Amino acid sequence: MSAAQSVPASALPVLRAENLSKRFGGLNAVQNVSFTHYAGEILAVIGPNGAGKTTLLNLLSGVYRPSTGRLWLQEQDITNAPMERRCHAGLGRAFQIVRPFPEMTVHENVTVGALFGQRGIRLPQAREQAYDLLERTGLAAHADRAAHELTLLQDKRLEVARALATQPRVLLLDEVMAGLRPAEAQEAVELVRGIRDSGISILFIEHIMPVVRDLADRVVVMDQGQVLAEGTYREVTANPQVVAAYLGTEAGLHA
Repeated sequence: MSAAQSVPASALPVLRAENLSKRFGGLNAVQNVSFTHYAGEILAVIGPNGAGKTTLLNLLSGVYRPSTGRLWLQEQDITNAPMERRCHAGLGRAFQIVRPFPEMTVHENVTVGALFGQRGIRLPQAREQAYDLLERTGLAAHADRAAHELTLLQDKRLEVARALATQPRVLLLDEVMAGLRPAEAQEAVELVRGIRDSGISILFIEHIMPVVRDLADRVVVMDQGQVLAEGTYREVTANPQVVAAYLGTEAGLHA
């Protein structure tokens, strides 16, 4: 895997969170989280189980509304916007647990994504875009297969293709490497890097540290619902607080 590229100093913010918090009764799942995601950047969010990463992603994508705080997509305040409005504004998400329409074909699944995610698109155009995305994600040979026949890696690719069909400016990825063998994870890394190179900014959650090391331009570390550290992979893995809270020991950090 090649090293992540640096983000140009002139890059503009595409997603900005300011003091986002989410409470569930007496549980503060996310507390005063602030960060800026820049155009062309691959931003990783890491942390131990229960750190609040998935809750944060649910706040960003509109599954949850924040208890406090604000969120902007480019210059648009989407703090209380429903999921479909966020999608139409350019925010896409691929979920960790893939749930395609199992009896529909691979091509039909991606076509549905295009029809849902783009206002005013007609069926012929959606179908054409779906074929293009299957080529791009390496699924063209499986276009006419039922979704339930796919392997795990192919399922992950289908989930990404469906998210891309909404034509996002920012793509949220929730542990898309989970369950993949090393060679499959390498393929997924190359896919994600290619998506960024096409002009889509990416924010992803991941536990596999070599993937984070080689893919992320910048890393946000969460612990107990809060941002513990932020910086390059080298910077955050050298942070004693991150080592203590998440990485355990410094041995093997760069494996």
